[in-house]
Amino acid sequence: MSHCIMVGCDLHMKTMVLKYAVGRGVIQARTFANDRPGRRNMVDWLQQLARRRHRAPVLFAYEASSEGFGLYDELRGAGVECYVLAPTKIARSSKQVTGKNDGRDAQQLLELLRGHALAANSLPSVWVPDIQTRDDREGVRMRLDVADRRTVTKNQIQSLLKRNEVRRPAQTGKGWTNGYWGWLKELTSGQVEGLGQGGRAALSSLLRQMDMIDDEIATLDEQVLVLSLSPRYVEAVKGLRTIKGVGILSAMVFLTEVGDLNRFSNRRQLAAYLGLVPTSNESGERGDCKGHITRQGSSRVRKVLCQCTWSLIRTDPRFAQVYAALVDRNPKRRKIAVVAIMRRLAIIMWHRARDAGPPVDAGQRRPGAAA
Repeated sequence: MSHCIMVGCDLHMKTMVLKYAVGRGVIQARTFANDRPGRRNMVDWLQQLARRRHRAPVLFAYEASSEGFGLYDELRGAGVECYVLAPTKIARSSKQVTGKNDGRDAQQLLELLRGHALAANSLPSVWVPDIQTRDDREGVRMRLDVADRRTVTKNQIQSLLKRNEVRRPAQTGKGWTNGYWGWLKELTSGQVEGLGQGGRAALSSLLRQMDMIDDEIATLDEQVLVLSLSPRYVEAVKGLRTIKGVGILSAMVFLTEVGDLNRFSNRRQLAAYLGLVPTSNESGERGDCKGHITRQGSSRVRKVLCQCTWSLIRTDPRFAQVYAALVDRNPKRRKIAVVAIMRRLAIIMWHRARDAGPPVDAGQRRPGAAA
């Protein structure tokens, strides 16, 4: 690998700033536009550079971002060994943070790539899902996003009533009952006093938004159901639904976000990927000092795991007993008990989905990729 061509790329919406070198050679710079012609020009240039070096292998690295994995697909299709690096796992000093620019960022990626190629250092690369998994994620993620919008709209309704000192009648019950919805509609029509003209207009708008959001949730639920019945997921979803508290949406969020179930060799790797392991601050004689969970990986999976965990605690005597025992041990730290059950549930789901059938996604993982 001492004669391979290594390229670090600082990727932006409009530009790609490259720092490249051959082995331990001098570092040089190049910039391309981040559009279809610009990417084609860059690929052609890399291939020409490789031919001039007697078809030397090309290693390319850039940071994961909102730009997605399109560049990765193009480079892999052109025969370039591409790595997508996790920004959160790249160590940066305070000087590097305050002296940040595109060229320095690209050079840091090049140095990481050099260390990996020439000294076999570990590379903080991420697992890249295949195109189908990425597409499946879009619909499932949108379902979660729309549900979040529904929560935001509900909070807006509550804030509107609170600002205008409007109190709900006791007969409407607690929560978002049918009686409460009916009372809100009466407020907008002026049948019940409490809101002025502007307040009634604002409440009417929020209620219309709620109706549209509910219709959209119903549509997305149907699409998620159809996806769960596809050959790609049907067996794994059946396996996950045998667990109390796990529904179709929770199962699909877990499967699409985790992706290739076989890329984890043990439960510790899975828990670390989901960010359900504690941080540590240990040095010298200071040992066994653990902190909050890392919260790395997909927050969407942690969210549905939390929802499923509370359902399990309410409906499954075994998990209710485990939760009670953990709380009795330390009554002030109920959240720790919930996280412990979330981690246990994630491991159960991982085993159940793997045992249900073939892997959901073979994916694409580079050597040294972060689990």
